[in-house]
Amino acid sequence: MSAPDMYPQPNEGPLWSHREPKATRAEAGRSRRETVPLEAHAELSLPPTRAAAMTILRAQDTNRVEDLVPIRYGRMLATPFTYLRGSAAVMAADLATGARTDLDVQLCGDSHLSNFGLFASPDRRLVFDINDFDETLPGPFEWDVKRLAASVLVAGRNNGFTAKENRSAARASVRAYREALAAAAQMDPLELFFARFEFDQLLSTIKDKNVAVKKGSEKIRAKAARKNSLGALSKLTDIVDGRRVIVPRPPLIVPLDEQGRRDATDRVDALWSEYLSTISADRRMLLGRYSLVDVALKVVGVGSVGTRCMIALFESGDGEPLFLQLKEATASVLEPYLAPSEHAQAGQRVVTGQQVVQAAPDAFLGWGRLAHSESAKLGRADQADIDFYFRQLWDGKFSATVEEMVPAGLERYAGWCGAALARAHARSGDASMISGYLGDDTTFDKAIAAFAEAYADRTLADHTELVGAVEAGEIPIVRDL
Repeated sequence: MSAPDMYPQPNEGPLWSHREPKATRAEAGRSRRETVPLEAHAELSLPPTRAAAMTILRAQDTNRVEDLVPIRYGRMLATPFTYLRGSAAVMAADLATGARTDLDVQLCGDSHLSNFGLFASPDRRLVFDINDFDETLPGPFEWDVKRLAASVLVAGRNNGFTAKENRSAARASVRAYREALAAAAQMDPLELFFARFEFDQLLSTIKDKNVAVKKGSEKIRAKAARKNSLGALSKLTDIVDGRRVIVPRPPLIVPLDEQGRRDATDRVDALWSEYLSTISADRRMLLGRYSLVDVALKVVGVGSVGTRCMIALFESGDGEPLFLQLKEATASVLEPYLAPSEHAQAGQRVVTGQQVVQAAPDAFLGWGRLAHSESAKLGRADQADIDFYFRQLWDGKFSATVEEMVPAGLERYAGWCGAALARAHARSGDASMISGYLGDDTTFDKAIAAFAEAYADRTLADHTELVGAVEAGEIPIVRDL
């Protein structure tokens, strides 16, 4: 073989394929308005045959832990906002009937206000980002934007704000998304890959830095700092009969007798080898310094209640703690309306999606599968395999209490969420093309805000349906948990 033949020639394969410049891709995005006008996103076009929301929600209960399902509906019943948080499956069906671009990104899939927050990055800086990926899947960028804006509208109504204040907050989320996407479109690919929103950076955007805001930010920083394994140790464990155990707090932390504790420990052990094969060598080396001490079952979230979740306490030889969470992963609620996940293991779908979207993902993300022979012990009636993903239980995590926000605070927070969502989308999608499609005026902002108002009406009606089902005795609930 001659020397020139030893090497691929230009344009011979994906490595050499031509990359269009930003301006060309932006123009291609602008041309998409001819087939999907920006104004089309204002419409909530639901078919007359729309499935009842409760039908969709009850279908999700089939393979959940039966005793925990009433807690899920008790949490959803509280307000239209908590209902929206738990009804991602309903909104997925509704989004699928509306205007749709083919400008795909790695979707969060459940991008409401309470699924954003602070957490500690691997280099221990406090960052702000999306923090829930149970429904992540590739799909049209606008689905995440619509869910975020709808959650802003519902939250504002729930807090008693005026229609004008709610529209302003919803538009703020979309405007921030559009502007952050435009900025991302101009970044060098490496610069974009490493870009992230740090807490101090967000604080610098607050113009009215009065004493109350400064004190509030320091409280947030201090609270996040306490949300670590040491904090979890003091809150969730105690010394019983000379050894450290996770303290039961039924039904949120399910009590386990000795046999149950041994069974749960065995289940974690069965998952452990597969989990270790999904993380990097340095993480495996680090985990080798810890031993498993105790395991408990834990109730988490709103929409996730009833899925299986375990928390596992590990300790070093000197008693230094590490908490990991093992959370059940199922098919994304988006999959009936988009292409099925390329990952047959649902935990891998969640972990891969999070690693694609987040600038600073959890260092201990990984996955494993519990064989069907063991799944019945976790309440799986059909004894199918159960997919899990692993992450740290607490690691500097802090989520804002949306119900306590004033109008200005909601608008500011909605903008932060919109900007974080844009950066997440830019990592996996074509920022130049999406930015070209959105343009630099407020047309898209107004369209999505109009959609959000319409969907807030729909959410109220669906929440009323849940209230009626509870009052009729059709759905048992457990409140205030």
